[in-house]
Amino acid sequence: MIRRPKSIRPGDTIGITAPSFGASTEPYSLMLPISEGNIEKLGYHIVEGETARKGDGIGISTDPKVCGKELMEFYKRSDIDAIISAGGGELMCETISNVDFEELKNCPPKWFIGYSDNTNFVFPLVTISNTQAIYGPCISGFAKDWEETEKDSFAILEGTKSSFDGYKRFIEPGKTDDTQEEKEEVSEGPHVYTEEELRATYAFNADRELVSFVSGENGMKEAAGEQVQMEGVLLGGCLDILVNICGTRFDKVKEFKKEHPDIIWVFEACELNPMSIRRSIWCLKEAGWLDGAKGFLIGRPEDAWKQDQIGCNQYNAVTGVVGDMGVPIIMDAEIGHVDPMLPVIMGAKAKVTVKGNDLNITYID
Repeated sequence: MIRRPKSIRPGDTIGITAPSFGASTEPYSLMLPISEGNIEKLGYHIVEGETARKGDGIGISTDPKVCGKELMEFYKRSDIDAIISAGGGELMCETISNVDFEELKNCPPKWFIGYSDNTNFVFPLVTISNTQAIYGPCISGFAKDWEETEKDSFAILEGTKSSFDGYKRFIEPGKTDDTQEEKEEVSEGPHVYTEEELRATYAFNADRELVSFVSGENGMKEAAGEQVQMEGVLLGGCLDILVNICGTRFDKVKEFKKEHPDIIWVFEACELNPMSIRRSIWCLKEAGWLDGAKGFLIGRPEDAWKQDQIGCNQYNAVTGVVGDMGVPIIMDAEIGHVDPMLPVIMGAKAKVTVKGNDLNITYID
C-alpha cells in the first residue's frame, strides 16, 4: 500500500515552507497572512519557515540548499502535522537535488499540498517515498473567500470526504467579459491591492465541457453521453515538470510500477504549447512510463487552451500519442492552473467516472 498520511484536526500545526517561490512580492506577500488567518480561524496553528517570505533565489525563494534543508526539516519535525507550499515557481528541481526521498520513505508520512512546480516534490514523494500527497492549491489560494477548491482541500487534509464531484464553471483562459468596455490603463505607479481584491471569489466566465475518448471499432472515439469509468492509482502532476524528471535519478517510475501497475495518469500543462504537450507525452511514453496505463485524466491547459499549432491542438496532442493504447482519456477536467482547481490525492487508488459533463473522483483505499 502507498502510505496515506494521518488526517489533521483543529489544534494541529501546519507548516508553510517555500521550496519553490516564496511570498516575497505583492500580491502574494499580502495574501500570506490572510491565508494563515483563514486557516487559524479553523483552529489550526501555523509555523512559517524562514524561506516562506524570501525572494533572493533564482526561480525559487532562496538558495536551493536552504530550501531543501528546510523542506526536509519540516517533513521530519514531529510538531508539524502537515505542510502547505508557499507557492509555485520555476526551479524547484534544484531544491529536490537537496532532498533525500529514501530518508523520507522511513519517516512518518504527513500531508504535503502544492501544485505546478511542486510536482518536483509531490511526484517523487509518491514514486520513491511511497507516500501520498495532494496536488492542490498553495498557501496564497486560501486567502480568497473559500469555495469548493479550498473546502475540498481541507476535506482531504481532515479526512472528512472520500468522493469529490467536479466543478461546473471555470475561468476560460483569454476570455474577456464582452459586456465591459475596454479601458486604457494609465500607469500611476505600483498597483495598490485591497483586501476585497485579495479575498475575491472566482470570476467564472464559462461552463465546463468535458471531452472524453473511449476505444471504438475504428480506434478512439468521442464518448458523447456514455459513461466513462476507470480505476487505478492516480499519478502525475504538471507536465512541464514531469518531462524534466524523466530520465533523472528521481525517475523511479519503472520500479514503482512493479508494485503499482494500474495507473491513471493525471496530467495538466502550464506554459507548454500544443506541440510541446505532444512532445512531452511522447517522451514519457517512449520512456516506458505509460505502459499498461488504465487511463488518462487531463486538466485544462493554461497556455495551450484552444490553440491550433499547425494542426496540433490540446486534444490531438494527447490522443495522437496515447490513442493507440485503447484506454479512456478524459480531458478538460478542472485540475491544475485553470481555476477552479479540484485537489487530487496523488498515489491514492480511485475510481474516476464521467458521464457527459459530470466528473466524480471516489477514493477507494
